[in-house]
Amino acid sequence: MSKKIRKLVIPVAGLGTRFLPATKAQPKEMLPIVDKPIIQYVVEDAVKSGITDIIMVTGPSKRAVEDHFSPNYELVNLLKKQGKEEMAEEVKKIADMANFIFIRQKGPYGNGTPVLCAKGIVGDEPFAVMWGDEFFYTPKKPQLKQLMEVYEKYQDPVLTAYEVDEKGTEKHGIIDALEVEDSVFQVKNIVEKPGAKKAPSRLASLGGFVFTPDIFEALENTELGKDGELWLVDAIFKLLKERPIYAKKIEGVYYDTGSKLGYLKANVDFAMRDKKLADDFRNYLRGVI
Repeated sequence: MSKKIRKLVIPVAGLGTRFLPATKAQPKEMLPIVDKPIIQYVVEDAVKSGITDIIMVTGPSKRAVEDHFSPNYELVNLLKKQGKEEMAEEVKKIADMANFIFIRQKGPYGNGTPVLCAKGIVGDEPFAVMWGDEFFYTPKKPQLKQLMEVYEKYQDPVLTAYEVDEKGTEKHGIIDALEVEDSVFQVKNIVEKPGAKKAPSRLASLGGFVFTPDIFEALENTELGKDGELWLVDAIFKLLKERPIYAKKIEGVYYDTGSKLGYLKANVDFAMRDKKLADDFRNYLRGVI
């Protein structure tokens, strides 16, 4: 009987240099999209997908992330005394969403290191990985749930695939794959930032993965790559030689809030989806434009 995916690893140890000076003293993952930090959208997607344990791999400047997902009884009690019951419940449920585990990153830089750091907690079971500064808006079904359903069918690792334009082929790894069913592909290769002319498809490999535990052995046996860092994609290439890997084309809107333009787009879109803000904000935008 296959094991259910219960655990999610979120690497949050990066320095957020693209948002300096705003991120000099605060984590980029805590920058707000309207009234919630970026990373909360990631966590909510995971919880809606059935994740119960969330492992955040942090660094020295990420205390605010840990505090955000920890109980704050003093604040909750103060809000209740002020008659702000709805807000008190909103704050309380943040820490109640899942079991949160925080560990500090050890090892070389690169996005493979925080995944490897979680090995002792994940153990011998399949698990998910999502980045703390990018997410999808998916009204019908959460991003991670879409990946998990593919894993449950094939019992092999699953990557997020998202259709991009020509510029996107210059910014992301592009998947070379064979479609095995509607929106599900068996991966043959990932070509790093090939550009439109050399891209094997328009499907980019973006944040969001389901892995089997053998990814840890692949990471341990992967040599340091570009800039002397340990890269997750290099371990995926190694794993691809040993077993099938699939990709699921995600239905939804992708937000790269680690970039300034992506962050601004997310704020505008979510403000327009907010019933309390939408009308006034729309009128404001019309005046500005």
